[in-house]
Amino acid sequence: MTTPDHQPPPPDASHPESRDRIYRSSAGIAGGVVLLAIIGWLGIDALVSGHGRTPWLTLAALILLVPLVSAFTLRPAVFANEERLRVRNPFRVIVVPWSAIATLRSGYSNEVVTTDGAKYQLWSIPVSLRSRKRAAKRQARGAAADSGGRVSPATASPAPARAQADQAMDDLRELAEAHPGTEGAQGAVSVRWAYEVMGPALAGAVVLVILLAVG
Repeated sequence: MTTPDHQPPPPDASHPESRDRIYRSSAGIAGGVVLLAIIGWLGIDALVSGHGRTPWLTLAALILLVPLVSAFTLRPAVFANEERLRVRNPFRVIVVPWSAIATLRSGYSNEVVTTDGAKYQLWSIPVSLRSRKRAAKRQARGAAADSGGRVSPATASPAPARAQADQAMDDLRELAEAHPGTEGAQGAVSVRWAYEVMGPALAGAVVLVILLAVG
């Protein structure tokens, strides 16, 4: 499930800036919190009660796993305003001005395709085929009601007809269509690697391999 959010307005009202719409996966965040809680519980227990090399192996495993789990569950987000799309994926941050976007594509994953042909997956807006099927059923029931068919109150649903991920992509497409010619939406695509995630994970992996190798 992907949920949009909005940041509070900027403090300086004399220089208004476009507020970001933020899209994150609530299911991914919930799963990440649960996984981190399990890892923390098992890790602390091993650190406290372990013997020999066990505490050191556990510490190395924690240094490896915590950044990776956080990167794939808590970190992903998409930030959109009137100037650009900023995609925060597990290991990269991609900033794409609206003028540099060729299309926003939905299939088995949601992607932004730039004018130079590069493709970047939107990790925080995952495609749910189950949600699409539920949305299709709601649309079918709505069409039956509009055409005079009888729909029971038990099956009628006030929920939106579009899956949340598809609705988020519709919102982004509207922004892409509305702002490609504005002055702030010009520029080149920038990609930054998330060394703050990759560094600790790599260090944990190296220490873990060394400890396992020396036996």
